[in-house]
Amino acid sequence: MNIKTTLLVVCGFAFFSCRDEDKNTSNKAVHLVTVDPGHFHAALVQKAMYNDVDTTVYVYAPGGNDLQQHLQRISSYNKRKEDPTHWNEEVYSGDDFFEKMLKEKKGNVVVLAGNNKKKTAYIDQSLEAGLNVLADKPMAIDSANFILLQQAFSTAQQKNLLLYDIMTERFEITNILQRELLLLPDVFGTLQAGTVTNPAIINESVHYLYKYVSGNVLVRPPWFFDTKQEGEAIVDVGTHLVDLNQWVCFPGQPIDYQKDIKILSARHWPTVISLSQFGIVTQEKAFPAYLSPYIKNDTLLQYYCNGSFNYSIKGINAKVTLGWYFQSPHNSGDTYASLIKGTKATLEIRQGDAENFKPVLCVQPVQDDTAFANALRKACIKIQKQFPGIDIKKNNTKYEVIIPDKYKEGHEAHFQKVTESFLGYLKNKNMPAWEVPGMIAKYYTTTTALEMANKTK
Repeated sequence: MNIKTTLLVVCGFAFFSCRDEDKNTSNKAVHLVTVDPGHFHAALVQKAMYNDVDTTVYVYAPGGNDLQQHLQRISSYNKRKEDPTHWNEEVYSGDDFFEKMLKEKKGNVVVLAGNNKKKTAYIDQSLEAGLNVLADKPMAIDSANFILLQQAFSTAQQKNLLLYDIMTERFEITNILQRELLLLPDVFGTLQAGTVTNPAIINESVHYLYKYVSGNVLVRPPWFFDTKQEGEAIVDVGTHLVDLNQWVCFPGQPIDYQKDIKILSARHWPTVISLSQFGIVTQEKAFPAYLSPYIKNDTLLQYYCNGSFNYSIKGINAKVTLGWYFQSPHNSGDTYASLIKGTKATLEIRQGDAENFKPVLCVQPVQDDTAFANALRKACIKIQKQFPGIDIKKNNTKYEVIIPDKYKEGHEAHFQKVTESFLGYLKNKNMPAWEVPGMIAKYYTTTTALEMANKTK
């Protein structure tokens, strides 16, 4: 039975105030449509308001806990004391939610962040219907969906539509500064080629299943643990790391996946999750039937959420490693580490115990002499023009980049930055030419690496 409801998430605002707001925004250029928001990233897109976006968001979903969790998050943003949002969520729930969305076409931008099993098909069909798409990663979780994603990009080009994925890590300040330093030949030199056993680019991401989002313990949907629906780490979180390798090391350069990318080796392995742990993060009392192929001894889930692969990009050897664990032993959040080797210096991001689990960027010179120190100081002065307050401090054999707290926004704030970039491209029709080939290369890299991992014994 189909159910159509209208939910006005307007806590803290009078009814007539809401009606006035609707009148004021009726001519906004962008009208959002949220489809099956099973991942909390869908809500984070709406953690802020945007000048060109109408306050009414049309939500189409099958109903159930995923939808309720999403609406509760939007409500919490509307209720917060500091800078509250004022979104109105108009909801349709029913088994035919996607077909209904395509038929009604109440908006012009589809936001996708949820179960990844059908996401690529949703992307392709939304574009065919004439709708722009802002999609959470990953946009493809296997090689078959990669082929469909290529078709979707072709459709977007033919129909003059925008298809874009949410790459939040480009807005993390240490990643930005690592990129800025790499662009300075007097400091970094040129990118080393490295070898398979000693790559020039190494990055690693560690995530935790038990975590806080917007101040609350995150409740994950049970399907998150099914790699056929969520995707393995290589094609999920791995998307961010591959994107950073392209964005930091080859800025402004188009990547041709057929010529520039070679997958050299790949492997994956599980994290064992007990039924008790599963219940803590999902609020479910039993494993669903679709997880039965991964259950051992009735109480242990073999969750294939870890992976590592070596590949070359434009002749440069790189290694990506991804890990998921139940809970941080240090009560820290997710962590990221990166090492990029140049002929004059290595640029390293660390986020371990020594850094109090906060990202720290360091420069390790190949030859630490007066000439290098002067070059780094000049680089710092140049960077300060864009980022006032940035400084350099000598720390043993390394130079630490001192970053004022005002630039340390946090992961959740980056969703606003990505959305603003998307809206700018949509309005001005000026998305850089390298973005689309970069996205295609990125998903070729992750899906091909997973395919190789599945064949590796």
